[in-house]
Amino acid sequence: MGLIGEVLMLPFAPVRGSAWAIRQVLQEAERIYYDPATVRTELARLEEQLDAGEITEEEFDRREDELLDRLERTQ
Repeated sequence: MGLIGEVLMLPFAPVRGSAWAIRQVLQEAERIYYDPATVRTELARLEEQLDAGEITEEEFDRREDELLDRLERTQ
């Protein structure tokens, strides 16, 4: 983009900066969400909840499948 284009786009600079920041936050959130260590921690927590009687076997199976799907997606 030439100088004239940059000058014309100057009023939109805050919007472009905000969009960049939002993209960075989303990328980091996805990285954490699909991180194998995070998924394994959640699986361990889920098993603890089952052992403590806080969730049913059906709830455990459903959530475990979701977590294993996330784990597979990272590989």
